[in-house]
Amino acid sequence: MATLDGKIAIIGLGYVGLPLAVAFGEKRPVIGFDIRQERIEELRAGKDLTLETTDEELAAATQLEYTSDPDDLRECQTFIITVPTPVDHANRPDLSPVRRASEMVGKIIGANSVVIYESTVFPGCTQNVCVPILEEQSGLKHNQDFHTGYSPERINPGDRSHRLQTIVKVTSGSTPQVAEKIDSLYGEIIHAGTYKAPSIEVAEAAKVIENTQRDLNIALMNELSIIFDRLSIDTIEVLKTAGTKWNFLPFRPGLVGGHCIGVDPYYLTYRAEEVGYHPQVILAGRRINDGMGRSVAERVMKLMMKRGFPVVDSRILVLGLAFKENCPDLRNSRVIDVIETLADYNANVDVHDPWASAEQSNREYGVDLVEEPEKGAYDAVILAVGHREYIEAGAQRLRSYGKQDAVFYDVKSVFERDESDGRL
Repeated sequence: MATLDGKIAIIGLGYVGLPLAVAFGEKRPVIGFDIRQERIEELRAGKDLTLETTDEELAAATQLEYTSDPDDLRECQTFIITVPTPVDHANRPDLSPVRRASEMVGKIIGANSVVIYESTVFPGCTQNVCVPILEEQSGLKHNQDFHTGYSPERINPGDRSHRLQTIVKVTSGSTPQVAEKIDSLYGEIIHAGTYKAPSIEVAEAAKVIENTQRDLNIALMNELSIIFDRLSIDTIEVLKTAGTKWNFLPFRPGLVGGHCIGVDPYYLTYRAEEVGYHPQVILAGRRINDGMGRSVAERVMKLMMKRGFPVVDSRILVLGLAFKENCPDLRNSRVIDVIETLADYNANVDVHDPWASAEQSNREYGVDLVEEPEKGAYDAVILAVGHREYIEAGAQRLRSYGKQDAVFYDVKSVFERDESDGRL
């Protein structure tokens, strides 16, 4: 059986891979690999633009080195793959990053190597998609010459309380023996403890339902928000009132984006349809959540027209582009749906975000961020993301960007009911 005492390779140094590399790099030799040379240079300079690790944490990982050259990984025995697994424009799983990572690692691994996947996948992906690639590229036999494992990531970008070491880590392996070794490996860095799943497939399935459950609960809140809006009832006040019952779940409506909640359910439904079952509840929830950006835009336009502000050629300010508050992560942000819907009605939309990268905003969405919104210039102001800068500024300051009687819409329900003209 393979041992896990040698050098570790972390493949992919994004929001998931870097914190993992840093944690292990404080305790044992680690090579962090990323195909982006600019990312490698940034990390070698001791900076992390994702803000998931601090300068001090990077400096403390004294046994961590960075590379974009696959040949540098040949001295490693354990390979942990943390590349993204998004969906395409048709909401089908895009496994191309994990396939390419498997091909690269397959050319490097030798006898007794262990390959662990952290990327979100559907149940059976490791065994049916990744293992054949590893075997083909290496010429080795799975569970004879090398082994695999799966340990789903639970990173919550921007959350300084729930971090890698403080969240229970699910682990699994392709044999009971290697599962034990993988569990012990993660046990070196996870303060909250580990949970050894009985199989890789169980661990894969657990990952996708964690976020599918949240997605469905938020979808219910979003549908309630649509209903209550038509009844002229404030949804947040309804939820506060219902929340006085001891077992009422504290979910709220909102735009569902990011690298997990808006993506993982599609991995599960894809696999379900492969085995002949067409999911109904899960896909219904996805349809509701995917439509909330348009719903927000339509509510704002309705409020504008009621106040005599024509939407065509109007100026509208959207505050926030990141998929969640207090982080620069733009992946799968559904704020873009609000922006594009407004643009479809020939509104002129300015977007401001103190956390987001202007370069990435333009590259990902074709959005040019404004450095400082113009005061008194807008027909509507939409608070789309509850960054602390906006909260500290206060509702009156945000309103000041609008003209007299301009609409101020609070998507995140950051402020009290009477401080905005509408909220989800």
